Amino acid sequence: MSRLVGSDPPAGPARILLRPARGWNALRLGELWEYHEVVLVLVWRDIKVRYAQAALGLAWAVLQPVASMIVLSVIFGRLARVPSDGLPYAAFALTGLLPWQLFQNGVQRSSLSLVQNANLLTRVYFPRLSLPLAAVLGTLVDFVIAALVLAGLLAWYDWTPAPERLVWVPALAALAVLNTLGIGLWLSALNVRYRDVQHTLPFLLQLALLASPIAYSANLIPEGGWRTLYGLNPMVGVIQGFRWALLGGPAAGSLLAISAVVGSLLLVSGLYYFRRVEWSFADRL
Repeated sequence: MSRLVGSDPPAGPARILLRPARGWNALRLGELWEYHEVVLVLVWRDIKVRYAQAALGLAWAVLQPVASMIVLSVIFGRLARVPSDGLPYAAFALTGLLPWQLFQNGVQRSSLSLVQNANLLTRVYFPRLSLPLAAVLGTLVDFVIAALVLAGLLAWYDWTPAPERLVWVPALAALAVLNTLGIGLWLSALNVRYRDVQHTLPFLLQLALLASPIAYSANLIPEGGWRTLYGLNPMVGVIQGFRWALLGGPAAGSLLAISAVVGSLLLVSGLYYFRRVEWSFADRL
C-alpha cells in the first residue's frame, strides 16, 4: 500500500519497559498506607475472634500476666530468693512480663497469620504485609490492659514513676513492637514453606523466656563479652528499659542500644525476605 509523501508513519504498538524496583521502593511500604483501612479491619477482626466466644472475654488479658506474676513471685521471689535490684518482686516481675507478653503473643499470632488466612490470600489482592502487621498490632490491646494492671500494682506499693523516665515508655513499647514485627515477618514467611516452624515456635519461645530478664535481673550476667552476647536477644534491652522507666532500676545502657540495633536488622531483613518470597504464598497455601 502506498502512502503520501510527507505523511507520518503509522504508529506502532506501545512499548512498556519494566525494571525491577530497587532499594526501599522494592518494599512498597506505601501500599500499607493505601490499604490502611484493611489493616484496621484485620486488627479489629483479630480482637473480636480472639475474645468473642471466650467465657471470660477481655479478662484473659488480665489473668495471664497476673497468674504469671504470682507464679514467678512464689518460685523465684520467695523460694529461690532471686535478687530483684532492691525492688518489690511482684512489681519487678510484672514489669518484665509487660513487654514480654506483647512480644510472645505478637510472634505467635504473626507467625500463623498467613497460613490462617489462606482463603483470603488466594482470592483478593491486598498487601500481604498487612496480615503479620495486623496480628502484631492486635496484641497492643492486651498490652494496654496489662499496663493498667501494673499501674494498679504500683499504686498498691505507693510507687510513683519519675516523670522524666516515664516519657520513655511509649518509645520502648514501639521498639518492642518493631522487634516483634521483625521476627514475625521472618516466621510468617518461613511458615508458609516449612510448617515445622509453627511446631517448633512454642519451644523456642520457652527458651527465649529463660534467656530474657523477666524472673531475674540482667545485672546478674557478668559484664563484658557475656553481657554483650546476652544483649543479642532483642527483648533484653527492652525489658531492662521498662524497669528503668517505671521502677527506677539500673539503666539499660548498652543493652538497650544492642537490642535496638538487632531489632532494626531483624525488621529490615524480615521486610526484604517477606517481599522476596511473597509471590509464592498463594501457590504454597
